[in-house]
Amino acid sequence: MRIFIRRLVFALLAFAGALAPAVAQSEPGKAVLHLSAVLGQASAPMQAGLHWRVFNERAEADGSHALVAESSTAQPSIGLTPGDYVIHLAFGLASATKRISMGDEDRTERLTLNAGALRIVGTRGDAPIDANRLSLAIYVPERNNPEAKLVYSKAKAGDILGLPEGAYHIVSTYLDSVGVGSLGVGRAGGGAPSNAVVTNSIVSADIKVPSGKVLDVTLRHRYATLTLKLVNTAGAEALANTNFTILTPGGDLIRELIGAFPSLVLAEGEYVVIARHDSKTYQSTFQVQSGLDRDVEVIAQ
Repeated sequence: MRIFIRRLVFALLAFAGALAPAVAQSEPGKAVLHLSAVLGQASAPMQAGLHWRVFNERAEADGSHALVAESSTAQPSIGLTPGDYVIHLAFGLASATKRISMGDEDRTERLTLNAGALRIVGTRGDAPIDANRLSLAIYVPERNNPEAKLVYSKAKAGDILGLPEGAYHIVSTYLDSVGVGSLGVGRAGGGAPSNAVVTNSIVSADIKVPSGKVLDVTLRHRYATLTLKLVNTAGAEALANTNFTILTPGGDLIRELIGAFPSLVLAEGEYVVIARHDSKTYQSTFQVQSGLDRDVEVIAQ
């Protein structure tokens, strides 16, 4: 039994050693450059979200600089031959560069990002919203531009995004899944799921990202999921092959759907629904209350 336990311990130690990260060794003619980064005045090195590139400082004939090494490891160790190099560090939209001269000895460099970070989450009431159901856009305010300048449209809820210190305008749009019957009005683009369309549940906020800190922002959406039905009497079976058009009270088109009981997500507020069936048109108004998912019946009268 003791022999078995001893062998098991040795096997586990060997397995752990195999999983341990390898320590960079100097290759002949090369020295090792050890890199790390800090955010603002923080003392602890950053552990994720970094993208390192090392370029040859000498320009090529076309004016470009050759990329000699690249890593997404937080604290990479890179073997380099003696010479002059430019280190480029990217963290989201923030970046830093530094020129160095490598000799025959190993070298350690720590870059400081004069930036902060932003993490956005969305909720409906107290319940978090799935990150795949939010489309996030980040803008930078511009003088004489009331709509601001879009700088990033692929942010994902819950992720930490590096940003230079400053003021930003963020917009969160809830994405609705497209079921049978949706005619695809307002289809989402970018990195959104292929079966999603944008809804009119849009929340925005103006923020200031401080240097050296992670700013957590919670955007609260107010919406509900409605199932549309055209019925002969209240509570009766829904009529198939019905076209539905959802409008604002002012007549702005929100969504078009077709079917016996299609569903959609709408922001809190008042709406007009127009139902078309067998060459006849029926109209009704209804209210949407956040968190109250329900059926909306249009009486065929």
